[in-house]
Amino acid sequence: MLEILKKLPDAEFDIMKVVWENNEPITTSIIMQQLERKKTWKTQTVGTLLSRLVERGFVRTEKNGKERTYFSLISKEDYLNFETSDFVERFDGNSITTLVARLFEGNKIKDSDLNQLSKWLREKKD
Repeated sequence: MLEILKKLPDAEFDIMKVVWENNEPITTSIIMQQLERKKTWKTQTVGTLLSRLVERGFVRTEKNGKERTYFSLISKEDYLNFETSDFVERFDGNSITTLVARLFEGNKIKDSDLNQLSKWLREKKD
């Protein structure tokens, strides 16, 4: 399944985050309510973005009366795994060590994060 995934534009990713954060099915109205705190998008814009997500295979839709409902076809975990792998491959030569070093040197990762990472690695090794 991950071979067919493609990077989502930021606007479509914003819609998917709302879909993933809610119980399915989710309606356009619920998406609009949750996005209005962050975005000033019109209903037509959200509808267009949802149509693109349907075309890309990220969600499926059903018509229930006057309202459309949406169901996620790609899990948040699968998409984030894809994005992370793609990022590491493109920017850090597929080296986790280089990525962690870059984050640490850029003060984006703290000693406590490194300690948690070390603990996690020990647990995975066992």
